Amino acid sequence: MERRRFIRVAGGGFILAASAASGGCSQRMPAAAIAPWQGPGQEADVRRWILGYAILAPHSHNLQSWLVDLGTPDEIVLRCDLARLLPETDPYSRQIMMSHGTFLELLDIAARERGLRADITLFPEGAFAADKLDQRPVARIRLASDAGIRRDPLFAQILERHTNRSLYDIHRPVSADAWTTLADAVKPNPLRVGFVGTDQARVLQQHRAIAAAAWRIELTTPRAILESYKVLRVGAAEIEKYRDGLVVLDPMVVLLNRFGLFDRSKAPAPDDFATTSQIKDFGNKLESTPGFLWMVTEGNDRVSQVNAGRAYARVQLAATAHGLAMQPLQQALQEYPEQARPYAEIRRLLDAPQPAQTVQMWARVGYAPPVDPAPRRGVAAQLVRS
Repeated sequence: MERRRFIRVAGGGFILAASAASGGCSQRMPAAAIAPWQGPGQEADVRRWILGYAILAPHSHNLQSWLVDLGTPDEIVLRCDLARLLPETDPYSRQIMMSHGTFLELLDIAARERGLRADITLFPEGAFAADKLDQRPVARIRLASDAGIRRDPLFAQILERHTNRSLYDIHRPVSADAWTTLADAVKPNPLRVGFVGTDQARVLQQHRAIAAAAWRIELTTPRAILESYKVLRVGAAEIEKYRDGLVVLDPMVVLLNRFGLFDRSKAPAPDDFATTSQIKDFGNKLESTPGFLWMVTEGNDRVSQVNAGRAYARVQLAATAHGLAMQPLQQALQEYPEQARPYAEIRRLLDAPQPAQTVQMWARVGYAPPVDPAPRRGVAAQLVRS
C-alpha cells in the first residue's frame, strides 16, 4: 500500500528509490556547516569567544534569530532578527523568546569560564507586546572581571549538546537520580519542572497520544507544514549554503529533490506518503520514548519566556552530562487554532490551567545513539552594528 501510494505521489519515485544509493546521492553533513561545534578558538575580543559558545544554543526550527551588536566596549546587545520568525506556528513568538533565553544562558556560562560576570538586563528599552516583536533589544549584557565568579560545570557540555530526534531505547528507563539532577539544574529559576517515566505507564501513554495528535495536526495543516518547508535544507549543498533550518540528508529525498519531484511549495495531502510516513515514523519514536519532561511558568510574560529558555538550556546540558538525549515537543504547546485540542489536553495533563500558568517546554527524554550537530551560521553572521 505504501509503495503504490509513493508511486502515485512521486511519479516514478519507486524506480528512483531502487537506484538512490548508486545515483550519487549519498549525503553527509558538510564539515563547514558544523565547524562552530569545534569551539571558537583564539579570539582577540573575548566577546567573540563567548559568542562562539552562545550561538550553539538550541533554537526553534534552528532559525538562529540572534542579532548581536558589539559597538560598545565590554558590552553585548542582543536583538531579534525579525525576518527569522515563525508566524504560523509560533504566532506570539513565545518559542523565539525562549530561543533567546537559551542563547543568554550559554553566553553567561561561557563568560564565567573566562572569569567574567555577565550582568544581563532583559528588555532594557521595554518588553515587547504580547503579540508582536520589534527592533528593541532583548537584552543588554555588560561584562566585568570578577575574581569571585564561579565556573559552571555545565560549560563542558556545550560542545556535546545536540537535539536528538531519533529512536530512543525504551528498555533503558531514566533513573530517579537523573530526573532529580535535571530538575536541580534549573534552580533557582521560578518555574515548575515535572517528569514522567516508565514506572507510570498509563500517564506515559497519555503523553505519547497527545504528542502524536499534535504532530498529525501540524503535518496536515498546510500553512504550518509549509512554514517548516521554507526552512527545510535538503542535501549537503543546501545545508552548507544556508547553515540553518531543518536538515534532510536522506538520499531518497535528495534524489527526488534533484529530479524536481519534491515540491516544497505545496503541502502534501493528508493521505500522501510524505505525510503518512512521517506520522508513522514519529509514532515509532514516541513509542520508543521512556520519559517526558516539562516546564511550567506562572503567567506568560516576555521575561518568563526568556527565563524558561535559560532553564531549558541548563536542563539539556545536564541531560548531556548524564548521557541522555532530548527533543522538544512544541507542537501541542503552539498557540495556533488548529492545535486547540492538544493544547488544552497537555495543560490538563500537566495541571497548568490557562491563563495562570503556561507550559513553556515539553520534551522527550531517553537514551539514544549520538547524532550530528545542527548547522550553525557562525558568529560573524550574527553580528550587526547599531
